[in-house]
Amino acid sequence: MPSVANLFRSKASTPVSTDLLVNNLPDPLLAIDQSDRIRFANLAAEQFFQSSAKVLQSQGLTDVIPFDSPLVALVGQVRTRGSSVSEYGLVLSTPRIGVHQVDVQICPVGDEPTLLLVTLRERGIASKIDHQLLHRGAARSIVSMAAVLAHEIKNPLSGIRGAAQLVESSVGADDKALLRLICEETDRIVALVDRMEVFSDTRPIERTPINIHEVLEHARRVAENGFARKVHFSELYDPSLPPVHGDRNMLIQVFLNLIKNAAEAVPDDGAEITLTTAYRHGVRVAIPGTRERINLPLEICVIDNGSGVPDDLQSHLFDPFVTTKPGGTGLGLALVAKIIGDHGGIIECESVPRRTVFRVLLPTGPRPQKNRQRP
Repeated sequence: MPSVANLFRSKASTPVSTDLLVNNLPDPLLAIDQSDRIRFANLAAEQFFQSSAKVLQSQGLTDVIPFDSPLVALVGQVRTRGSSVSEYGLVLSTPRIGVHQVDVQICPVGDEPTLLLVTLRERGIASKIDHQLLHRGAARSIVSMAAVLAHEIKNPLSGIRGAAQLVESSVGADDKALLRLICEETDRIVALVDRMEVFSDTRPIERTPINIHEVLEHARRVAENGFARKVHFSELYDPSLPPVHGDRNMLIQVFLNLIKNAAEAVPDDGAEITLTTAYRHGVRVAIPGTRERINLPLEICVIDNGSGVPDDLQSHLFDPFVTTKPGGTGLGLALVAKIIGDHGGIIECESVPRRTVFRVLLPTGPRPQKNRQRP
């Protein structure tokens, strides 16, 4: 068995064994050579393929997965392009290991370009997408029903408010305070119904090419002059990012909401929010329930150094009425997820104390068609 240290050579010496580090990674990791022979398998890969490293290293990639698996095609793609590829929601199925839905990342090894690293992650963004779509659909069904009943709710509320205003002129000071409370509460309920009705809006988005950096800078300026005056902002932008095909106002609403959430989570002393953009080559996502795969190469992140999201809320963060804020409605992030979904993208959250990342993945716009010239 070749040493992992030989596969991943580094100029910097370290007192920690490289074999120890790689073998303790939670995700299955394979190193394959130019003939697609397995040269290395970590402990997680042994568990995943239910074979020892010694057995795996005596086999080729197609000995452990079907020859017609999309993973084999991805390996060929990386060899042809010479660059990394990520695929989300890929299904691996063999009689030995059963059926697994995994995220796959394949990349060449810098010092040994004939070697490829194959990383598998069973519970990654694919399950988050499925969860988002499932709950977003459920939320829309519930709110669509609410939209039908909205006018039936608003009409009696309007009558209650009007009656309270009429009575207010003929009662004492103590009773006036109670009547004002009735008016305020009816206004709050109407505002909540109005916000819920947004989810049932199925009209197509009017899309135009948008510079996402202009959207982020607009949202940042609004935040710096309002709710985030004491926050230090930093930007790490990819200047070569292509335009987003979408609605500018909706995207401003998305990132204003994400920045506001971050600003409310950061500490009073040393509050930091980082905005990043990047182009991720080869990022494709399977749409649950279909064979269709979409490219989502545009990555925009809002990162804060707050206390983080509780573990029990992370998987439900984009569901309606889920909130950690006292008095919050829990509709802000649900609306963000709807808008991003309407743009053909997804949003996910990764959170640990002192680092919470809201990551938005969006597709690029359609390529302009070249006019054919007549011969």
